[in-house]
Amino acid sequence: MELYTVEFLSGKDYIMLGTVSGSIVKAKNVVSDFGQSIKNIVGGELKAYTRMMESAREEATQRMIEQAHKMGADAVIGIRYTTSSIMAQAAEVLVYGTAIHYKN
Repeated sequence: MELYTVEFLSGKDYIMLGTVSGSIVKAKNVVSDFGQSIKNIVGGELKAYTRMMESAREEATQRMIEQAHKMGADAVIGIRYTTSSIMAQAAEVLVYGTAIHYKN
């Protein structure tokens, strides 16, 4: 599956199949949360949270790709990511775009 952030592909003939998306809600790990709290006091990157959000983006992207495959898509264009806090210890990652199928 080809993934693009651009709104359209020049030089390609395709049809738009519709919007596809993938999301996941991830909660903080209590054990790593303790270590991250200390890091928050002294400053620096919260690496456990960085890894958690990277993992969440990857899983949300895979869910979007699965949805696009079911529609018969060859690619997804106009991909965008967004995050939101669901509660104090959880965040949602949402990815969306437009599924397309190349014409022969």
